[in-house]
Amino acid sequence: MAEVLTTADASAATRLRVTELAAIREEVRRGPSEKATEAQRAKGKLTARERIELLLDEGSFHEVESLRRHRATGFGLEAKRPYTDGVVTGWGTVHGRTVFVYAHDFRIFGGALGEAHATKIHKVMDMALAAGAPLVSLNDGAGARIQEGVSALAGYGGIFRRNTRASGVIPQISVMLGPCAGGAAYAPALTDFVFMVRETSQMFITGPDVVQAVTGEEITQNGLGGADVHATVSGVAHFAYDDERTCLEEVRYLLSLLPQNNRENPPTVEPADPALRRSDILLDLVPADGNRSYDMHRVIEEIVDDGEYLEVHERWATNIVCALARLDGQVVAVVANQPASLAGVLDISASEKAARFVQMCDAFSIPIVTLLDVPGFLPGVTQEHGGIIRHGAKLLYAYCNATVPRISVILRKAYGGAYIVMDSQSIGADLTFAWPTNEIAVMGAEGAANVIFRRQIAEADDPEAMRARMVKEYKAELMHPYYAAERGLVDDVIDPADTRPVLIASLAMLRTKHADLPVRKHGNPPQ
Repeated sequence: MAEVLTTADASAATRLRVTELAAIREEVRRGPSEKATEAQRAKGKLTARERIELLLDEGSFHEVESLRRHRATGFGLEAKRPYTDGVVTGWGTVHGRTVFVYAHDFRIFGGALGEAHATKIHKVMDMALAAGAPLVSLNDGAGARIQEGVSALAGYGGIFRRNTRASGVIPQISVMLGPCAGGAAYAPALTDFVFMVRETSQMFITGPDVVQAVTGEEITQNGLGGADVHATVSGVAHFAYDDERTCLEEVRYLLSLLPQNNRENPPTVEPADPALRRSDILLDLVPADGNRSYDMHRVIEEIVDDGEYLEVHERWATNIVCALARLDGQVVAVVANQPASLAGVLDISASEKAARFVQMCDAFSIPIVTLLDVPGFLPGVTQEHGGIIRHGAKLLYAYCNATVPRISVILRKAYGGAYIVMDSQSIGADLTFAWPTNEIAVMGAEGAANVIFRRQIAEADDPEAMRARMVKEYKAELMHPYYAAERGLVDDVIDPADTRPVLIASLAMLRTKHADLPVRKHGNPPQ
């Protein structure tokens, strides 16, 4: 006969189970051991849960599958089955908006990915896509779990497929807080933004030992794939910081500038900076002499709200500036040539950097303001053999394909094909403005005069005087500030001090812009 529990006994049994659950949850929260935690901190790194606490709003984290454990056997795995299986997954909020996150726990299997580990990541990625909310990965793992063999590799395949499916649908941000080697490095490369921390994070396909064995080159992990290498040389990392706290705070700032998904607009704020504010200092910041340099950052600071902006790829391809900012409280993207670096020419790296940025902004409904001061493409054998035609076409394709509001402002030089590529009216800019210092032409006056008037100069009694006269004549005929405006290639020539109010009024008009692309599966952009 079955034993019948009294109400008091049933209550006691339930309380016992609840107590047992609380003990398990505490075990999950603490992690594998104090020794493992100390080892993590000895490397100058935070734990996975500490990182999540810094990223998300206080008390907002909801964990998913915290009690998950692997089912693998062999190589001693059956005797070691920690909760979470080395990855913490779930969702919370950043500035009150939902964000999904997964964080590798290096204290468990070195953060290596196994079947159960991968399944948890797949689930949170699917949840993020279904909910239409950003996904942030906090990466600190040793790659595939070797003991689980091909099952671990298949787990990476599932991540890559989901990264690709979510591309342009929800913002995806990878934060590198430890090692990331081999195939694991491709997941961050598929996301929209990559953050790295100096000294503690590295990314490479093959490590220093393999490099030395194959090529004979000796190099450290940081020298091969550290934060500074990827932020300045390879362009893999968009941002690099000295410590995890600063890095995660900047991730929060970036999220405040991005929409939740491709069906929403970026968040707006109540502006404190007057929309009609003039910037008379611009008259002094930008020299009228096209041969004199200046810092485009100063121009951007004068135009955007409160002088605040977040520069993407700040230390890579510095001859072009890509930044997110606000104008009258609305998020905008700024793409600008930088005369202080290589005179602001376009080269392979600058074209790639700006093209990816324009594509991202178009995917997430961020209007694009382009500030032009470009003398052309960088000439040279290295650039030509490196495929400047192919890489420059990436930027051209990105602009031509973009349907968000697009406004261009020509500050000074706009020469040759580089002028066309930098969102000229002819490739679809909605509005094009120019300062009275603009020089729009096929090439500079000196070069043009040498080509057009070659014979007259060569036959003149005083070739230098003739060259100077022809240069002056060419400038007067074809390079005066109103030549393009007279032909409808520029919508207006504006006072530089009015740039901010003109942009704000124009963006307000374009806020309801709707543009349809031809029906197609997808384009075939130049690679």
